[in-house]
Amino acid sequence: MKNRSADLRKAKKNKKDDFYTQLTDIEKELKYYKSDLEGAVIYCNCDDPKISNFFHFFSYNFESLKLKKLITTCYKNKQEDLFSLEKSNSAVFLEYSGDKNKNKIPDPEEIDVQELEGDGDFRSQESISFLKESDIVVTNPPFSLFREFVKQLIEYDKKFIVLGHINAVSYKEIFKLIKNKQIWLGASIHSGDREFGVPKDYPLNAAGSRIDEHGNKFISVKGVRWWTNIDYKERHEDLVLFKKFNSSEYPKYDNYDAIEVSKTKEIPCDYKGVMGVPITFMDKHNPDQFEILGMAASSYKKEIQGIPFLGGKDGRPLIKGKNTYARIFIKNKKI
Repeated sequence: MKNRSADLRKAKKNKKDDFYTQLTDIEKELKYYKSDLEGAVIYCNCDDPKISNFFHFFSYNFESLKLKKLITTCYKNKQEDLFSLEKSNSAVFLEYSGDKNKNKIPDPEEIDVQELEGDGDFRSQESISFLKESDIVVTNPPFSLFREFVKQLIEYDKKFIVLGHINAVSYKEIFKLIKNKQIWLGASIHSGDREFGVPKDYPLNAAGSRIDEHGNKFISVKGVRWWTNIDYKERHEDLVLFKKFNSSEYPKYDNYDAIEVSKTKEIPCDYKGVMGVPITFMDKHNPDQFEILGMAASSYKKEIQGIPFLGGKDGRPLIKGKNTYARIFIKNKKI
């Protein structure tokens, strides 16, 4: 059976990033931020508003969420296969400021639709002008441009709730933000696959792909997570620890002064020193309970390791000469 993350790798290689988020996934995550959304200008800057479930969610819940304004921009590249399900000769932006005729539906005459001069790329000056106007960015950015997308949000000091992949934890640019408490994982997705709509010309090769009765294509993807810099109370719940430390179960690395903890649920409750945990630890990370010190990944990256490196060129933790996967270095703050 093919790994379902193969579609993500293919998207990165071919720059095909048109993955359409399901409405249920948006609803499950956004419920944690209702107080933050109140009075906000929401910007969905990687959407096709004609088919976007982000636009659907915010426009139909505009009054209940007490939003100020909704803005979405549509990307139109000269290469046709990089656009969306809907064909268009130009990129557009939509603005919606609420229900005027009180029928509780965002009618077409209430939605301001205008063409953009450029292609609607989130890096364009037009898109940046909308970004400056906005309070919170909510979207599914191109997976292949996740580093650059988040960098822009940080640069313009914007709040955000966006989709990405768990593997982004190991990107040095993203990990620096994690360590500095500038970004963390969202509340609703911590495991399992997520289904995305894809363009009709998208090849379906991986397990879990399907076509519905209307001919719409979907792929199932592992490792998807929400990423945000908006706090929520569930993030501060302690991870319950039950195992005691013993040296036979928790060996030390050859090249770091830290012990190996191969599963987050097996973090020892009584260990005071540095521990190396999987990147999926971020699903359970409580900043009040654990301090993130650094990370060990494949290449030597002194700027993110956080603790002394005792090895050569390969930065991965070694146990008796054998490489392990990337590890985050943590300490328990409550011992």
